[in-house]
Order: sequence, then structure tokens, then C-alpha cells
Amino acid sequence: MRLHLKAGEKVFINGAVLSFEQKTSVKLLNDASFLLEAYVMQAEDTTTPLRQLYFYIQNALIDPKTESESLQRALLMLASIHMAIENADLLEGLATVEAQIKKRRYFDALRTLKKLFRIEMTIWSENQEDERPETEVVPFARAVGEY
Repeated sequence: MRLHLKAGEKVFINGAVLSFEQKTSVKLLNDASFLLEAYVMQAEDTTTPLRQLYFYIQNALIDPKTESESLQRALLMLASIHMAIENADLLEGLATVEAQIKKRRYFDALRTLKKLFRIEMTIWSENQEDERPETEVVPFARAVGEY
């Protein structure tokens, strides 16, 4: 596996964070868990259930010492999400994520989740619109006063 990195870009490999001063390529000669900086989600960005799930899987990938704990949390979160949603596309995508986790294909699970974020946001937006209180529609003339 060959990784192409920009100057200053970080890569997480088997729990170590590497950064290079110059543009470089790195060739991994054996199996290694790695994650490019562009795929790293910060804790403050875990604002939705799917983003929280992403964060747990990401942590399993980045830090082999906490892999088991992170995966346990991810699977609990996955079960909770399954019980709360009805969207067929989202359920299908989450089944794929679960299979990828069980095969230890964490990066693939992250890529799948990134694609599901759009569906989640659409559902979130629709639910927000449904929860808006209905307001009385006031004719323009009455609102500004009839002259």
C-alpha cells in the first residue's frame, strides 16, 4: 500500500501519528492500521448518531490499545441507531457498516458512514420541519395595517 502525503499532512499508523515536512510517499510493506488526516473527525464534530458511530470506529482504527473498547461502543451505538430509524437506505447502509466492522474493515466502514451522513441530515432536516409550530398566516394588508 502506497500513501501519498502533502507537506505537514498527518497519517495515523498503528497508533502512531506521523507528519512529514515535505511532500512524500510512504509504502507500507505489511498489514497496518492507518488513517489519513482528512478522514479524522474531531470529538466536537460528533453532533449526530452516525457521526458518533464514525468517531468510535475511527478510534478503533487509530489506537489499537483501545480498539476493543471503541468497537464495543460502536456496536452498542449501531444497535441503538437500528432501533430508532426506519429509513431503508440508512438501514441497508448500517448493515454494510456492521459487516465491515465484523470483518475488521474499519476504513471501509468509515467510507460507508461518510456516504450515509447525507441521508441522516436529510432525515434530520425533515424532522426539524415537522416539529416547527404552526403559525397563523396573516394577510399582508392586516400585518402592515390597512391604510
